[in-house]
Amino acid sequence: MAALTQTQVAMLTALRHELHRRPEISGDELETAKRITQELISLGADQVWRNLGGHGVAAAFNGAVDGPTVLFRCELDGLPLHEISDLAYKSEIAGRGHLCGHDGHMVSMLGVAMGLVIRPASGRVILLFQPAEENGAGAKAVIEDLRWPEIRPDYAFAYHNVPGRPLGEIGLRVGPSNCASRGMQILLQGKSSHAAAPEDGVSPAAGMANLMQALPALSSGTIGAEDFALATLTHAKLGEPTFGIAPGHGELRVTLRCMTDARMDQLAHEARSLVEGYSDDLSVECHWNDVFLSVANDLAATGIARTVAQSQCRTLHEMPLPMRWSEDFGRIGGDGAKAALLYVGAGTDHPQLHNPDYDFPDALIPIVSNLFSGVVDAILGRARV
Repeated sequence: MAALTQTQVAMLTALRHELHRRPEISGDELETAKRITQELISLGADQVWRNLGGHGVAAAFNGAVDGPTVLFRCELDGLPLHEISDLAYKSEIAGRGHLCGHDGHMVSMLGVAMGLVIRPASGRVILLFQPAEENGAGAKAVIEDLRWPEIRPDYAFAYHNVPGRPLGEIGLRVGPSNCASRGMQILLQGKSSHAAAPEDGVSPAAGMANLMQALPALSSGTIGAEDFALATLTHAKLGEPTFGIAPGHGELRVTLRCMTDARMDQLAHEARSLVEGYSDDLSVECHWNDVFLSVANDLAATGIARTVAQSQCRTLHEMPLPMRWSEDFGRIGGDGAKAALLYVGAGTDHPQLHNPDYDFPDALIPIVSNLFSGVVDAILGRARV
């Protein structure tokens, strides 16, 4: 494996800053996808798939003979958040920002593509630039795309930068590594009435008040335990902001979070049963949004990443507990690949993900690109020059 040159790192850094200026949110990543496609073609990809599961892009770099397919995944989307910074390359789109680091994830994968000018000895490498990770819809849509069988990998790798951990540290964990989560939207419909005669209506107020206490009480255990469950109330609305109307409708939003998919199914059933128990004379609708499966890292894939990181003298962190936050990479592992999501330190004092002043550390670009290029070598080898 040839490490990225300083010139290549400078090119990738400039491209990240370009992407950072023009963030696009989940499902709207059209221009970002076009820019990535342009780069992949210029880097000599053997095949490019466009519009995968939306605006997704994938590129193949083929070896000389048959062998495994090794996929590396990153994300195209930014966040519907306003960036607060003095950066020369800060977001130019109001209310939109690359405040999770997906701009850096993308160029890290393009760094892997630069190294693939020397093709693998066998098999093929797929670089997947996935849409709509932030709302949990992207990986599912890509896998449901009719072209996915052409791409389906034997091994799959991805990473996320992690503020609060030392810069460049490689976090590893076998088994459950990111929580399953889903958003529960509860719509309660009764009948409004004059505020002077509330008995003439059917108010959801009492049911909502009970649910606002009962749903969070479904939480149990601690992260790392099989029974871990967390129900977080995120939104509540009762009627309209008036003084003359007794409310006739209400809405609650709750995020459910568990370490395993099986526990999530159980928690979702418990939450739905609870809502029905407090509905009384109300009409109730429950909708599920932002559905993420758990990420469960494969032993063999994680072991390969560990060995490569050690060979490159990276500091390792064997993670004792999974992350509470969710990542839809779990669907790719759940589709049959030996998959591993790595956690790369962004700095102990770095602003946290989704903060308005967050920015991806450029120093991680060559670290991750070289690490994943090493994974290519370990699984597929390299053709001779």
